[in-house]
Parts: sequence; C-alpha cells; structure tokens
Amino acid sequence: MDLTLWQYQFRIIMLGDSTVGKSSLLKRYTEDMFLESINQTVGVDFYVHFLEVEPGVRVKLQFWDTAGQERFRSVTRSYYRNSVGGLLVFDMTNQASFDHIKEWHDEVCERVQPHKVLFVLVGQKSDQDAQGGRVVSQEQAEKLAGQLGMPYIEASAKTGQNVMEAFELLTRRVYQGLLSGEVELQEGWDGVKCAAPHALQLQRASLTRPSSTTTKKKKCCD
Repeated sequence: MDLTLWQYQFRIIMLGDSTVGKSSLLKRYTEDMFLESINQTVGVDFYVHFLEVEPGVRVKLQFWDTAGQERFRSVTRSYYRNSVGGLLVFDMTNQASFDHIKEWHDEVCERVQPHKVLFVLVGQKSDQDAQGGRVVSQEQAEKLAGQLGMPYIEASAKTGQNVMEAFELLTRRVYQGLLSGEVELQEGWDGVKCAAPHALQLQRASLTRPSSTTTKKKKCCD
C-alpha cells in the first residue's frame, strides 16, 4: 500500500481512565508490540496508521492518545472537537474505570456540538478473564454499550486478541457514517478530511438512489 495516497483521514481519540491500556492498545495495533511496562501518557500522544476499508479505499487514521489523569483533562478536552471517532476503554479488572465510562462519553458529547463522534466501547485486558481477575461482566458492559448506542468488544493488548478488530470496527463505523450522511464534512473541522469530496457525493448518491427508505436521525453521539 502506498502510504502517500489516501482517500480519507479520520481523527480518532482514545478515552478512558489512566492505566486501562489505551497506549498499549495503540502500540499493539500500530506496531504489533506489547511492553509490560509503558510510560503513562502526558497530555496527548499521536499515532498514525493506514487501513483499506474496501478495495481501493484507503483511510489515514490519526490517533490521539489522551492522558487519563484528571490534571491533564484541560489539555485533552481541547482535542475532543476535532475527533470523528472515539474508543472508550476500560479495564475489566478495574470496576472504577468502567464506572467512569459514561462520564467520559458525556463529557465528549457536551463539547463536540455541532459535530458528531461515533464510539466503540472496549473492555481491555481480556487475558485476565481466564485468571479470575475480571470484575466487570460481559453482560454489564454490553448493557452499558447498548444504553450509549455503541458496539462493545473485548480485547487484550498483551495477547493481541481483538485489537485489530476493535480499531477496524470503529473505522468502518465512521466510514459507513460518512457514506450514509450521518457524518458530514464541515469547513473548519478536522475530524474527517476527504481527498475527493465530489467522489464522496457520487458514492452517496449511488447508495441512496435504489432505495426510497429514509434513515432515522440519531443522537449527536453514538
């Protein structure tokens, strides 16, 4: 894949408490590496990855890895507005990190208006399930994801389980939102960039032409 060519750029923000494994997930996804000890994020770190969402359609993913500590929140909040997607991450061995997910979600939704952010909920450290370290059940997490209107997936940066699937699920969700019109290109907003806006318009037209059904409007954040 020629990394200088892309049709779309999506900005994705990593959200969740400190030490839940946001940076480890990104390192596993972008570099296929896992470090037992990794420095806590200070402010925001950046990662870039490329994904072909369908034949001939390449997306440049720009990830913003935010610090979970409260003292950095004023910094991380400034990055919400220019994000189109968010991975909400909790540690399934840490009840408090799960309890704070709705706070993270609500905080983003309050600040992104009039733009839209699409989310995926990720239960991190699934490798601990077999060792009896789990305190948040799959049923609890799926219920919360349903209430917030987003898919849920369990992953492990340590073993690599479902890491690629989590990021690709979010990327394809944003891509489909772009095609359906749920996500709109807007002047002065960097959440999505399109190399050929006219081609996107034609693609949308070809998708809507055969069907007369309309899509129900959704809430600002899903």
